[in-house]
Amino acid sequence: MAKHKVIIVGAAGRDFHNFNMLYRDRDDVEVIAFTATQIPDIDGRKYPAELAGKNYPEGIPILDEADLADLVKQQRASGNPVDVVFSYSDVTHTHVMQVGSIAMANGANFILPSPTDTMIESSKPVISICAVRTGCGKSQTTRAVSDCLTEMGKKAVALRHPMPYGNLVKQKLQRYAQTSDLKKYDCTIEEMEEYEPHIDRGRVIYAGVDYEAITREAEKEADVLIWDGGNNDTSFLKADLEIVVLDPHRTGHELKYHPGNTNFLRADVFVINKIDSADPEEVERLVSHCKKYNPDAAIIKAESTITVEDPSIIAGKRVLVVEDGPTLTHGEMKIGAGTVASKRNGAAELIDPRKVSVGTIKATYEKYPNIGVLLPAMGYGEKQVKDLEATINSTDCDSVVIATPIDLNRIVKIDKPNTRVQYELSAEASAQLGEIIRKKFQ
Repeated sequence: MAKHKVIIVGAAGRDFHNFNMLYRDRDDVEVIAFTATQIPDIDGRKYPAELAGKNYPEGIPILDEADLADLVKQQRASGNPVDVVFSYSDVTHTHVMQVGSIAMANGANFILPSPTDTMIESSKPVISICAVRTGCGKSQTTRAVSDCLTEMGKKAVALRHPMPYGNLVKQKLQRYAQTSDLKKYDCTIEEMEEYEPHIDRGRVIYAGVDYEAITREAEKEADVLIWDGGNNDTSFLKADLEIVVLDPHRTGHELKYHPGNTNFLRADVFVINKIDSADPEEVERLVSHCKKYNPDAAIIKAESTITVEDPSIIAGKRVLVVEDGPTLTHGEMKIGAGTVASKRNGAAELIDPRKVSVGTIKATYEKYPNIGVLLPAMGYGEKQVKDLEATINSTDCDSVVIATPIDLNRIVKIDKPNTRVQYELSAEASAQLGEIIRKKFQ
């Protein structure tokens, strides 16, 4: 009987984890390729032999998802059965089945692995923080959970959802404990946005590619592991408490997106974030969905507390607002903390940067035309960071509002007055979350 050929469709994260957990050491199947989408410039590489294991001495090619139909046809023409394994996140259910239809139309099986079968069991207690969409406020919830555990006298160590966009061998296992580690591992802006807030609190965060190895290393120094999920993916670790963050600015998405809907149905605790800037009717509609589809989960309504470093740079000024990139792109948000802060602090006008955008930033607007009058802080590589800097400095504005989780001034040179906007889970919501955690783990 012919050996099954496997194609894993992904976006440099969940795809590698699914391979490691489900296929790496199997002799009855052959993974012939990964395909890539969502993240720029990750196709054309290889999943290296050093990580792929004994069955793949040449590594595994990473191709463009546009090649999927041809890949399946080639294998079927050779008489091989083919499995296409869907392995990325923050997409509609319709999108998932469109990819599935391409696979099946060309003769492949279409597989959605169970998250349970890809979860690593830890010897330490685990709390997972996931979301139903990118940009719900998961990272600030993770920080609140970490603060609570620290107050309980427990050392919390976070494991971050992977963002392996560089040298995959070097990114097998990464430990971040000080700011210099960000440079050591050549982090992108997206990576720094997630790791730096943990470091600023004096805490350790792990990331990389091989999460079995990462988990075992993190266990050595942790009392509790926190899965700091990303891109609304499901947890890579089997959790004792599953916290899922929801966004009332996008009520209904918790039912329509993959695998956010899976997180929604698995949750032990819902954190409905941003209630202070959302339509109250949408908040209540979201509450009704929680009670209907997952009635056993606890519900916490949370404000996202926004602080501005220097409000005078906003008041009465024509401002360029720079927001978290993935939230605006595949997260599909039309506003972020910078927009809210600008309106609350009396900005005269939000300036549209699209006409002066350059290079990869211009391409981002073309790919995501509904971003609107905001600048996504894209920074997946050196070229994109330079394009971001050029776009900021070419925009005709009085000042710049920086609403990324990092100090963007460390990365780009901004030739205009600017101020940072930061955001945390409200004290009241953090206290409610802390009460649940103490009951579970004390």
